[in-house]
Amino acid sequence: MDISTALLLLSIAAAYLVWFRSVTRSLGGPRVWPLLGSLPGLIQNANRMHEWIADNLRACGGTYQTCTCPIPFLARKQGLVTVTCDPKNLEHILKMRFDNYPKGPTWQAVFHDLLGEGIFNSDGDTWLFQRKTAALEFTTRTLRQAMARWVSRAIKLRFCPILKTAQLHGKPVDLQDLLLRLTFDNICGLVLGKDPQTLSPGLPDNSFANAFDRATEATLQRFILPEIIWKLKKWLRLGMEVVLNQSLKHVDNYMTKVINTRKLELLSQRQGGSLHDDLLSRFMKKKESYTDEFLQHVALNFILAGRDTSSVALSWFFWLVSQNPTVEEKILIEICTVLIETRGTDTSKWLDDPLQFEEVDRLTYLKAALSETLRLYPSVPEDSKHVIADDVLPDGTFVPAGSAVTYSIYSSGRMEFIWGKDCLEFRPERWLTTDGKKIELQDSFKFVAFNAGPRICLGKDLAYLQMKSIAAAVLLRHRLAVAPGHKVEQKMSLTLFMKYGLMVNVQPRDLTPIIAKITKGAIREEFAKAEVVV
Repeated sequence: MDISTALLLLSIAAAYLVWFRSVTRSLGGPRVWPLLGSLPGLIQNANRMHEWIADNLRACGGTYQTCTCPIPFLARKQGLVTVTCDPKNLEHILKMRFDNYPKGPTWQAVFHDLLGEGIFNSDGDTWLFQRKTAALEFTTRTLRQAMARWVSRAIKLRFCPILKTAQLHGKPVDLQDLLLRLTFDNICGLVLGKDPQTLSPGLPDNSFANAFDRATEATLQRFILPEIIWKLKKWLRLGMEVVLNQSLKHVDNYMTKVINTRKLELLSQRQGGSLHDDLLSRFMKKKESYTDEFLQHVALNFILAGRDTSSVALSWFFWLVSQNPTVEEKILIEICTVLIETRGTDTSKWLDDPLQFEEVDRLTYLKAALSETLRLYPSVPEDSKHVIADDVLPDGTFVPAGSAVTYSIYSSGRMEFIWGKDCLEFRPERWLTTDGKKIELQDSFKFVAFNAGPRICLGKDLAYLQMKSIAAAVLLRHRLAVAPGHKVEQKMSLTLFMKYGLMVNVQPRDLTPIIAKITKGAIREEFAKAEVVV
């Protein structure tokens, strides 16, 4: 190498470093390295990603910016990521400037093969049309009643017998796996009107469930790689792209059979056949003529959204409750108080059937405990948006067009400036009114576990109904304890799974102390009334 070439390279390197410092000086987030950007920090904290993001947000007051691609002409747009958990910023992004922050091309490209232009992977008019259509169905009481039937059936005939068997044999079970199977059966029943029976005795494999799992996992792998890389692997048919292609074929064949069968059943129904009230049938009964591809994407979108989220939330709920016996006792007192009023004092009759819709609806403290779980361990810990036009967030952060915004749902539940000094404590009481009888509505941009703004989760009420029903059925019958030596850790993925599942020992529940406390409380109330009368 001659001197002139060496000087040229040194000049380029010096110019790059000057440019790099000018670009990264004001970011304020984790360290950004020349050429590598924030990748070293991501790799170093791969096993505690969500905590690392939360640590950075605490240090920066709720918002910071980082650069994933510190290359001239790309850094301020494609390479810039704004990370925030500030409620004012979230309201701005998710509501006030909703149209400026769509899912964006990167997200849509990743999920297109699995979800197409379904409601969770579309923007603009395509999304709005599906949202309005689905919203009409989710507000009907009949859909909630259908969910209640599917949940009650699965609890009584499958879930409780499996837990009872584990209790009698004294063997630990993976509660996260059981809950995933339970919610998968429920959501397939609600959406497709077809029960895959993955929670049947022996926990059999189901080809559709397995293909759906593989397709989801392979799709998530795309987030790890640059778009050009995974698209090249798709074109060359390499690695997980092969798995994705094979799994999608299986899912497509299964869904085609379901849709064709349902068409014949609906035709028979018009002639006096059986009635279907599942979501797929409801869409097919609309006056509009939907293509089979559209119906398939609608169904798969709702299955993906309704399966993992509830099961993951329940896994963290049962773990938190097992670590907080005072909370567990309060939940049991509430459940037993409701059952005394609705079913009498004979506790043997309480276990004949799961709680009815009206009974579940009265479990206020249980809902508060589930909300508190989702505050600390949201099923979807991080989400992102694409920036269409230059904008300034309420806290003064400039976000250029073409860049990305990540809002950390996990972090927003763990910030002292949002929830107070006890933000890391599991305290369901923060969700209740002073008298403890009602849920106190929280700012929807403080608690974004169900998203917020126009894209707020349509199935929020159904999710609470399912989670409350399952939680009440388990706690009423069993006392759960994490198996000795089992590690409870977060799995780093788009959904906050437990990395090693949740192995628990299932022990019988003795309700005698709970009934005694309720009785004493009732006697004290009677004495208080008598004193007032005197």
